[in-house]
Amino acid sequence: MAATGALAKTRFVMYFDQWHKDSLPDHSVTAGVTHVTTAFADSIIFNSGTWYTPFMAPDQVRNLFDSGTKLCLAVGGWGLSAGFDVAAKTSETRQAYAKNVADTIQRLGYDCVDIDWEYPGGNGEDYKRTPNSEKVWEIEAYPLFLDAVRKALPESVELSIAVPARVEDMIAFTAANVAKINGIVNYVNIMTYDLMNRRMNETTHHTSVNGSLDSINTYMQRGLSPEKINLGFAFYAKWFSTQAGYKCTTPTGCPTALLENANGSDPLVSGAVTFEASTYAGKLEHAVANGIADEEQGGQWWWDADEEVYWTWDTADLIARKFSEIVVPKKLGGVFAWSLAQDSYDWSRFKALQAGVKGMEQKQDN
Repeated sequence: MAATGALAKTRFVMYFDQWHKDSLPDHSVTAGVTHVTTAFADSIIFNSGTWYTPFMAPDQVRNLFDSGTKLCLAVGGWGLSAGFDVAAKTSETRQAYAKNVADTIQRLGYDCVDIDWEYPGGNGEDYKRTPNSEKVWEIEAYPLFLDAVRKALPESVELSIAVPARVEDMIAFTAANVAKINGIVNYVNIMTYDLMNRRMNETTHHTSVNGSLDSINTYMQRGLSPEKINLGFAFYAKWFSTQAGYKCTTPTGCPTALLENANGSDPLVSGAVTFEASTYAGKLEHAVANGIADEEQGGQWWWDADEEVYWTWDTADLIARKFSEIVVPKKLGGVFAWSLAQDSYDWSRFKALQAGVKGMEQKQDN
């Protein structure tokens, strides 16, 4: 019998993306990570074959972590989910796709697979090109697709999913579907960041204590078991241009510039900056130095009056609050972060996660 969430080892999942691999942490930083998830294998690969080649040899990835850390493959990702639209269509396509994924996982020796469909039912990167009205069928197909993947995988191989945190994007995560998903997957990575994006017209924290808690509560209310939930953290700040001439003096609620063109393309008046050693100096460093804690919402922010830009990010202190106010009281199964090398300036966020997980382990041992 599987251990319950209260007794099981706290999951500490770290994504490792193919675009950031120059400054990697040593073992003192990665100690305690239970799963490393390499990202991404484009979802279209498995519509017709198994030709995925890892961006780093699996054994080389394993060497960055404790012995016994599970190595997972993330399939899909933002703008890389088109293959799922084809794969989920029929029982035959679902089974064929699942077999291709399973064959690849076994060929390369992965311990787990993570399905990052962003997002079933719509609101993905392609939402202007392929409107949600054309994706209604995906709502019913989503758990059927996951079930096909689960059945194709050996029992020893874990299946996880990455899911949206904004309620507007939880189109396929109805109570009926969540109940089905809860019985299929081993765990769920709730992406409790990017809570502000360029489809919005006023400022809010892209990740915060209250915003994260709202997302967790929504999934739990829809039937997701807390022990299957991993709370998400982001190793990057986001910035958004505010409305010209408007003085932004509050943590949230300031009008923005037009952040997205009518056709869904990016007018380049917003963006993200990682906490890497190579990107920290300059505007991000300036924002962090001037950062203001929104104690009520649990977010860090700053408005650059000279540039008319709103900044939003997470801090080590806020990560600690998320453990004490969300992970521990909600009895969640674990945490995850995006992504491995993006905190290389000082590893402070990574270490805050490490400390939070270690604290939970010590409580379980007592």
